Amino acid sequence: MDKVRPGKTNIIGITGGVGAGKSTVLGYIGEHYNCRIILSDDVANDIKKKGYPAYDELVELLGEEVLGDDGEIDRGKMASAIFNNKNMLKKVNNILHPAVNAFIINIIEDERARGELDFVFVEAALLIENGYDKIADELWYVYASEDTRRKRLKASRGYSDEKINDILEKQLDDATFREHCQFVIDNSGSLETSAAQIDRKLSDFRLK
Repeated sequence: MDKVRPGKTNIIGITGGVGAGKSTVLGYIGEHYNCRIILSDDVANDIKKKGYPAYDELVELLGEEVLGDDGEIDRGKMASAIFNNKNMLKKVNNILHPAVNAFIINIIEDERARGELDFVFVEAALLIENGYDKIADELWYVYASEDTRRKRLKASRGYSDEKINDILEKQLDDATFREHCQFVIDNSGSLETSAAQIDRKLSDFRLK
């Protein structure tokens, strides 16, 4: 049953594999609908800043050597501190993931209370794994064929086949995404084709 309806702030989770074009899809949505878009990677960067929830915990865990001259956590130094250390990476993720989720939930609650937006879209690679089906009204899967994704990653990021294989092995497969998501956007082709799918889905909402 479609849970997306006018008259309320709908919460939509956006997920999909690397190279599927989630940013492109969200760019279109942001330009054409009355919404707010939350990128979990941006939130993860924000909450590592001084004064935000994860800062003190990460500095206590990793030590002050991960700080830059400005007293903020240096991303390069932090990456070096956890490189090839699965135990440390797990500890860092145990700090970051709950803090990201709490931060996003606070934004969602604020927007729902205001009631000014039709949508809040939340993009996260681990949307399904982190239980966003309990937070969002619907989960949407941005799909692109593996061949398309490989070509995009080579062209836009210069990734090798070996690196792409390593990333794909760690991500959910197509069947799992489809099992957990209520709507699939086939983004293998042009933006116009994807936009038409989105507009049909959201036909009850007025474009900007």
